[in-house]
Amino acid sequence: MTTTSSLQNKPQTKEPVHHVPLWKRKTAHWSRWLHTYLSMVSFTILLFFAVTGITLNHQAALTGEVKPQRYTGTFDASVLKTPEAKKDEIIGTVRGRHGIKAALSDFRVDNDQVQVSFKGPGYAADGFIDRGTGKYEILESRLGFVAVVNDLHKGRDTGKVWSGVIDASAALMTLVSLTGLVLIFFLHKRVRAGLYALAIGTLICYIVYVIWVS
Repeated sequence: MTTTSSLQNKPQTKEPVHHVPLWKRKTAHWSRWLHTYLSMVSFTILLFFAVTGITLNHQAALTGEVKPQRYTGTFDASVLKTPEAKKDEIIGTVRGRHGIKAALSDFRVDNDQVQVSFKGPGYAADGFIDRGTGKYEILESRLGFVAVVNDLHKGRDTGKVWSGVIDASAALMTLVSLTGLVLIFFLHKRVRAGLYALAIGTLICYIVYVIWVS
C-alpha cells in the first residue's frame, strides 16, 4: 500500500505552461470589446436596415395604390412677373398654406408657368403656377410608412444628415463583421468550423449570383 509519505516524496510532473504573446492577448481583448459594444451601439440601426431590406425587396406587395391629394389657390399676378426674384416668397407661401415640410427639389420658370417640386421619404408634391392668372394646383402624394422606411434605407430624398447616418452605419457594420472575424481565430476549438462556415456562406452567395443573377 502506498503511504502518504511516499506520495509526498514522489516527484511531481508540471503541466507545460503555454505563454500567449502579449500582442495576441491584446488583440483578443480589444476585438472582443469592440465587437460587443459596437454591436450594442449599432443594434437599432442595424436592425432597421435588416428589416427594411425585406420591405424594400417586397415593396410592390407591401405598398398599395395611393391617390394624390389636390390643392388649389391663387397668387398675386405681380409676384409672378419676376418669379426668380420672388422665389423665397413663392416657396414660403406654398409651404405655409399647405403644410409642406419636405425639401425643395425643383424650381423651374417657363414663359407661361412656374413649376415647384418638393421631395421627401415616401413623399412628393408637385405644383404648377399659371403666370398669367396666378392660379396654381399642387398634387401631393403621401406613400405611407413602408415607402418612408424604404426611402430611408436607400437614402433617397433624405438629405445630407441622413446620408451621414447611412455612411456611419456602413462603417459600423464593417467593424462589427471584422472584429467578429478576428475573434474566431482565438477560439481554437472552433476556428476551423468557423472558417468552414465562412467559406460555405461566401460560396452560396457566389453560386446564387452566377446562376440566377449574372
